[in-house]
Amino acid sequence: MIGRRIEQELLQEAMEKDRAQFIVVYGRRRVGKTFLVNEFFRNTFSFKHTAVSPLNEKLLPKRNLLKIQLKEFYYSLRSYGLPAGTPVPVDWFEAFHMLQDLLEVQTGTIGRRVVFLDELPWLDTPRSNFMQAFEHFCNDWVLSHRDMKLIACGSATSWILDKLVNNKGGLYGRVTLPLAVEPFTLGECRDFFNEGGYAMDDYDIVQTYMAVGGIPYYLDQMRRGMSVPQNFDALFYGRTAPLRDEFDRLFSSQFAHPGELQKIVMLLAERRSGYTREEISEKCGFSTGGGLTRMLSALGKNAFVTPYLPFGEKKIKYRLTDPFCMFYLKHVKDNQDASSYWQSQFNSPAVLSWAGLAFEEVCRAHILQIKNALGIGGVNTRESSWIVPATESEKGMQIDLIIDRDDRKICLCEIKFSMGKFAVGREYAEKIQERIRRTMEYTGGKKPVISVLITTYGVEKNEYTGRFQKVVTMEDLFK
Repeated sequence: MIGRRIEQELLQEAMEKDRAQFIVVYGRRRVGKTFLVNEFFRNTFSFKHTAVSPLNEKLLPKRNLLKIQLKEFYYSLRSYGLPAGTPVPVDWFEAFHMLQDLLEVQTGTIGRRVVFLDELPWLDTPRSNFMQAFEHFCNDWVLSHRDMKLIACGSATSWILDKLVNNKGGLYGRVTLPLAVEPFTLGECRDFFNEGGYAMDDYDIVQTYMAVGGIPYYLDQMRRGMSVPQNFDALFYGRTAPLRDEFDRLFSSQFAHPGELQKIVMLLAERRSGYTREEISEKCGFSTGGGLTRMLSALGKNAFVTPYLPFGEKKIKYRLTDPFCMFYLKHVKDNQDASSYWQSQFNSPAVLSWAGLAFEEVCRAHILQIKNALGIGGVNTRESSWIVPATESEKGMQIDLIIDRDDRKICLCEIKFSMGKFAVGREYAEKIQERIRRTMEYTGGKKPVISVLITTYGVEKNEYTGRFQKVVTMEDLFK
């Protein structure tokens, strides 16, 4: 298994505890949650069930969803030893009582009984009373058996957090281990490609990360022996491309009302600095009440959108931070039928401009690695960008990344995606010096400013290189 060291350690600790465990595994679709659980337990489950996806309403009309879910649950019970001739349960209370009866006669594996319910949110169909039955099962039976280890898993992160981890009702405080599965880091992506025998250097991996992030399923779609542009064309463009319709599937699988959330995401894709809540409300036509709060919260919990406070401002903004969504909306949505789009465009000005912005997002996803490279891994910091509009007396300016440190310093970071070493010219050096001056002026000189360049292959040595006190390279991001 690539990565997931901490997750495996936490699961092992939970298995060794002499009391019942209710483990909740959650994370973005395609991030590898099911793979983690299956690989860790090596199919030593006392019972396992995967809910039926409700995405295809033509095959699964809503009025039949409850019956279909119960019937499939019944077949899973049968495969683990439920006696033949037992009738299909009529509701979830009866279904969980059948599971209890099945587990009662099992001795468990190496002193424990493990139940794995995958894609649990899909079982909670309208008017099914699923949650009431599940709560009763957990409280009345699971938690009263010391050897029971119940694992619930799902991609609908907002549902998982609201209904299980942060439940204020019958499951309050019952989750013993909430386990968030995060996308791979660049270093883990390198391990993944090396293990798979791909001929990819760090520059290739960064380009891949800029388009699909560290999502193992997307990375696994890459084909050996093909360049990055060839792979992008195969993944996204043409009628048979595997990720052609992934944007819609991504939202439909995680949200009850995907269209409204997609509308917000498409708006945020238009401006990399994001929008305030009021701007989102106005541009999307949503009221500023609880509905918008829930939508923004759901997008945040599912790691599509990140709220942040821009440096020097007082209003929180929301930014689109999911690499796949940004790439899809910028380059795929309107070009899906152009089967060789990326190979013909990857050196165009539009794509090179996108690459610069996408590399900034890669850097923001690796703040810990940047801090370690700067020697401030243990210092509390706040990260943001800073956009200063032009005035009659001064030009506007935009700073890619500001690291505001509790040790009374500010790192002013310039991020540059380059195919070779970055050359600092006189005009650019003067711009950096001006930004330092204005930042010092804004803070009243209370925090010294350290200028940092974050780039792929480092910097060419010349008379202007000294404008940057620190240089962080692509290699540092992989550590």
